[in-house]
This record gives sequence, C-alpha cells and structure tokens, in this order.
Amino acid sequence: MSLSWVWPQRLRLGLPLGLGMLAALGLAPFFLWYLTLAALALLVPLFLAAPTRRASALIGWIFGLGYFGFGLVWIVEPFLVDVARHGWMAPFALAFLAGGLALFWAAAFWIAAVPRQSAFWRVGLLICTWTLAEFARAYVLTGFPWAGFAQVWANSPAAMLLAWIGPQGMGVATLAVGLSAGLAVARVRLARPVFAAVAGVFVAAIAAAVAGAPDVSNTGKTVRVVQPNAPQQQKWDPDMMPVFFDRLIGFTGQSPRPDLIVWPETAVPTLLEWAGPAFEAIAAAANGTPVALGIQRREGSRSYNSLVYLDGAGQVAAIYDKHHLVPFGEYFPGGDLAAGLGLRGFAARDGDGYSAGPGPQVVDFGAMGRALPLICYEAVFPQDVTGTPQRPEFLLQVTNDAWFGRYIGPYQHLAQARMRAIEQGLPLVRAANTGVSAVIDPLGRTIASLPLGEAGFVDAALAAPLPPTVYSRTGDLPVLLAIVALGFGVATQRRK
Repeated sequence: MSLSWVWPQRLRLGLPLGLGMLAALGLAPFFLWYLTLAALALLVPLFLAAPTRRASALIGWIFGLGYFGFGLVWIVEPFLVDVARHGWMAPFALAFLAGGLALFWAAAFWIAAVPRQSAFWRVGLLICTWTLAEFARAYVLTGFPWAGFAQVWANSPAAMLLAWIGPQGMGVATLAVGLSAGLAVARVRLARPVFAAVAGVFVAAIAAAVAGAPDVSNTGKTVRVVQPNAPQQQKWDPDMMPVFFDRLIGFTGQSPRPDLIVWPETAVPTLLEWAGPAFEAIAAAANGTPVALGIQRREGSRSYNSLVYLDGAGQVAAIYDKHHLVPFGEYFPGGDLAAGLGLRGFAARDGDGYSAGPGPQVVDFGAMGRALPLICYEAVFPQDVTGTPQRPEFLLQVTNDAWFGRYIGPYQHLAQARMRAIEQGLPLVRAANTGVSAVIDPLGRTIASLPLGEAGFVDAALAAPLPPTVYSRTGDLPVLLAIVALGFGVATQRRK
C-alpha cells in the first residue's frame, strides 16, 4: 500500500479526484450506485497508504472536490441566466462550493488517520467521522445536505429503508458497505468475511423493508399540477410574463374539475398586495376549485417568498412564508447584523433579499386535508419535514427549478423530494416551473409527472398517508447517538 506514495505527484492527486467523480455517478439522473460503492472501495487503499494525517486529509479533500465538483456542477446554471453580467462568477461558485464542502470530508479523514493503528481500526473510525462530517454538512450554517450518499439509492429498492433509518442512516450503510469492500481490496486480513457480513445485513434489511412496505390507498381526491415552462431568462421579461400567466390560467380552466390546483413557486408575476385582479382571473378559471400558488409579498420593508392558498371563492385562506432560505441567493448571511454596524446594503430588514418565515407550518387545505408546504429547496432538509408541530396528510412542494438548468440539477431535486415522501410515509405533490412536476405516493413512486421543459398540466389521484414511519417519529437522533457510541467503542478497542 505504501507504494502509492512513490507515484508521481499528479497521479497521486488525480486518482482520488477521479474516484470522487466516479462516486458522483450514483446521484441522479444516473443512479449508478454500484459505481459509488466501487469508488469508496478503491479509496480505502489510498487512505491506508497515506504516510501522514495531512496526506490523509488531502486525499479526503480531493475526493470530495471530485465528488461535489461533478455532482453539483449544476450550481453554475444560475450564473448563466445573465452571462454578460454573472457568467464570470460560475467557475468560482463551483470551485468554492465543492472545495468548501470537501473540507468537511478532509476533517473526517484527518481525525480517522491515527498513526500506527490497524487498518480495521482506522477504517472503522473513518465510517464514524465521515458520518459525523455529513451530519455537520446537513446542519451547520443552515446546512446543505444535497448530494448525500443516501441519494444514490433513491431509484432503487434500498430507498425503502429511508422510512426506518432516514438519509443519515442510509449514509452510514453506504459507507459501511463501500469501505468494508475497500478493506478486501487492500487485502487486509479477515476483510472478506467482514465485507460479506456487512453486505449481507444490508441486503437482508432491504429485503425486509420491501417485503414489509404497506399497501397504498387513495383518498378519492384529485390534484392538478400546472407547469407553465417559463425559462429563467424570460420569467421576469415584461413581454413574456403575460404569456406564462395566460398558460397557467388556460391549464387551470381545463375540465374535468380536480379538487385542488397547484401552481409553482413565484407563479404570479406581481406582489401579493397587488394581486387582486390576478386572483379574480384565477378564481374564474378555477370555477370553485381551490388553488395553491407561489407568490412574492412585502410587509413593510421586508420581502417574503410565499405560498398562498386560495379557497373556492378566490379568497386568500392561508399564507406560508419560506423559512429555510438560500444563503447568498435569497439573503445575505448576517445582513441584519451588518446593518447594525452601518452596512445596510445587505440587510433583509431594509429590503435586500428575502426575510425568513417563522418555520415549518402545516396548512389546512379544507377538504384536501392538512398539507406541509415546502418552497423550492426546503424539500432537501429532512429535519425540517420531521420537525413540524403536527403531522400533515400530504407534502406540497412548489419550486422554480429553472435555476438548476436542464440536466442534472432538476433530477437531483426531484429525487430528494421523493425521499421525503418515503421518510414520512406521506404523498407529495410537486409543481415546478419548468419541471419536473409530479404527484408521488408515500412509497416514493411517481404516479404522474410532466417532463422537464414542457408546458402542461397533469391530474392524478392523491394517495392516502401511511401510518407514521419510524424515521418520522425519531428523526436523525438515533443514528447520531449510534455513530457516537460506535466511535467510542472503536476508541476503546484502540486502548485495549
């Protein structure tokens, strides 16, 4: 194993970079989970061969750079909406995001690389520290759990385990299988039976979860999701806004009548305070059917990204304000604090960016039941969905995935929305500006959908909620406690 450190410098650094990119092929839209496992396995000999902790941390960082750099390449898309003004920022945004997220993994590799310890001990500790790094990535500084290892299973039967152990638990399982296979690749003594045992438990757990999945029934209610397909370059063009609004009105007025109509994020091209005429047109087209739609609103000097529920008469029956905002995209972190120091240009309270709503909120949608609204990337945070004051009967996501481009980003966002449905045992209704709009059942299966980049609507029966899942009751805490206990156990073994 030490021979890897006499290779040329470029080859030593290029190998973990390539393995990271290979691992990212497990994410949507590829879902090649076996390549993620293979990349993790091939990474182990490099980790074990690193002569110092600094070298181990470098391996972890470069692996993360390749993984996030390829898996999150869609992050450049918002900067290409106006290439002349913002295009130069795109490579810097990708480099800083990938490099910054990879620092979490570098720290995990540094901690696990204890000198002169057995390979089993170091790899076992790496599973613990890597998992804790993923917890930190999901929670610290508002969190960004996008591209977590659990997402490679979103299109496979293994996704059923999300209802039991959640995404962090699935991340532990992925690391355990991949890294234990790496011990066999590194020809560590007794590695093969250990890998066989770990893989066997994982496969048996998947089989049990699939076999034990409950039957899904329907509520008898029909929901319509409407997709105007407004490219981001044209969405706020004064000449095009009426075109997209007319599309929404036309799709809303189609027969037969559903029980609920859902428009995407910021679908109404005016502020809530001035939306009276627009709401009259919507009510006329809906003809008594309630409508949920995305709109912006102002309250004093503050702005909010909101969802409004219009009852059958076209009156505003409920408002939900997005609470988990995108740092640097929807607000400037610390902007209100900076305003106190005289730097008022970044403060949400002074009209710059959005202000956050009070938190997750279950909204009464009348005959449709209680819904948990999720605006855009709020759906990537399982802790927010689990942390509601009461259990909803369905999840409702409105989003504008035009920001994410037409290739990788929208499909990754959809995969994470499907994961939330499985974790909670709840159906999910998803209206996306340019797609993919979908109606999803509590087992994460797509009942009906609209393709990316097409205008239209689709009607589908809304599935009934399943009984609360184990994960919906416990959240991430059991996995966190278990991985901390395992880490202490490994440390105790080291002392022995």
